Amino acid sequence: MSTSEDTPPSLYAAREPIFPKRVSGRFRNLKWAIMVVTLGIYYVTPWLRWDRGPQLPDQAVLVDLANRRFFFFWIEIWPHEFYFVAGLLIMAGIGLFLFTSALGRVWCGYTCPQTVWTDLFILVERWIEGDRNARIRLLRQKWDARKVRLRVTKWITWMLIAVATGGAWVFYFSDAPTLFVDLFTLNAHAAAYTTVALLTATTFVFGGLMREQVCIYACPWPRIQAAMMDEDTITVAYRDWRGEPRGKHRKGAARAAATTHAADKTAFAMPEDEVQTQQQLGDCIDCNACVNVCPMGIDIRDGQQLECITCALCIDACDEVMDKIGKPRGLIGYMALTDEEHERSGQPRIPVWKHIFRARTIMYTALWAAVGVGLVVALFIRPDLSITVAPVRNPVYVTMSDGTIRNTYDVRLRNKYGEDRPYAISITSPAALVVEAEGSEDGTVIVPADSTKLQRVYVMAPPDSPAASRAVTDLTIWVQDTVSNERASKDTVFNGRAE
Repeated sequence: MSTSEDTPPSLYAAREPIFPKRVSGRFRNLKWAIMVVTLGIYYVTPWLRWDRGPQLPDQAVLVDLANRRFFFFWIEIWPHEFYFVAGLLIMAGIGLFLFTSALGRVWCGYTCPQTVWTDLFILVERWIEGDRNARIRLLRQKWDARKVRLRVTKWITWMLIAVATGGAWVFYFSDAPTLFVDLFTLNAHAAAYTTVALLTATTFVFGGLMREQVCIYACPWPRIQAAMMDEDTITVAYRDWRGEPRGKHRKGAARAAATTHAADKTAFAMPEDEVQTQQQLGDCIDCNACVNVCPMGIDIRDGQQLECITCALCIDACDEVMDKIGKPRGLIGYMALTDEEHERSGQPRIPVWKHIFRARTIMYTALWAAVGVGLVVALFIRPDLSITVAPVRNPVYVTMSDGTIRNTYDVRLRNKYGEDRPYAISITSPAALVVEAEGSEDGTVIVPADSTKLQRVYVMAPPDSPAASRAVTDLTIWVQDTVSNERASKDTVFNGRAE
């Protein structure tokens, strides 16, 4: 007969809802400022205009998938220049390593989209349902008209934010004013509606329902960050050598310690053993203020934990309590492990700049700067005229009726100017060769503004030319902008009969 002891323990634990308490302080104010700035950039950027001329889009930031182009104010990235995007992604990765090695999960705590939108959703929830205690009571009470009204109001507001989030994203891929009208008149492409729907659903679920679970279970960064951090990394920590043993501080304990046990001792005096206990207590009064404000639902006093995003709200909460009980601030604060060793032994703290500027962070900074400088240099030296040459290999060459050997090339011309440009095609080679551009009598072709043109080019060797009987002859195809005189070239080969 089986017993309850034979039943294996469940590996699943239901989520305990977390209701962070409202807190004020310098770090909370910093998070509000970052939220306003980041959300402002996200929602406003697609509506900024930038005049590029009559034949180009005037949206300042636009990912033009139809024409395979990326516009960022005065910068235009073509498909063959994708290395700029790759470079920016590399800089973002190195920058994340740099900030994590210096300040822990500062990205997660302040600027991660999951954090920013979750903060916004919690703010809405607090406005509608009340602060922590009110929300806990609402969760536990039975469903009634008031609970339904508050929940529906909250969910509708969350949904409006989620729709605005998904809608703002698609504006980066098409002209924002035009797409805005098309979305409401049901004339937009199905891909736009699908994208908005998916981003709306994920924003609502991630920011409103899952919240900290995304950071703990879905995001890989908490598991990677340990490789970026060391004993000099500055992160949020609890000074247990100052706060422990924790306990409730009774008013009058310090004064009672100074009294004698004379018969006329004051009324507030307490037993000697209790006075000694009060004297031994640390600064932490075990009020759980740091726990109540934590959006991850952890206790920072338990030490560094995977769930901690170093948002520093516990610092604000603890400093507020320390002010009330007349204790110095900093029981919870930003510090490194090396600071702990110095403070425990009574030595002065290591200057912050020594934590920031060390071998690891200097290396990351150098790599980050090198990639950035390389991208800037590449951006300014890239030509406005460029070509690619692809020899036609089927057949390798053609023998004309008079014995002339002809090779065919597909030349792709890129005009990055905002106006049509005439380009003259010519060749240089050790052998006597003749070039012709298909559709052009003088070898000049017109390339439309800010576009590419695939031009068929023929190179011919007379029957008595050495290039006609030689297997391979070096050849350079040149293209010249007849307006600016800018030139571009590409080396290739001319194939002969190989007699």
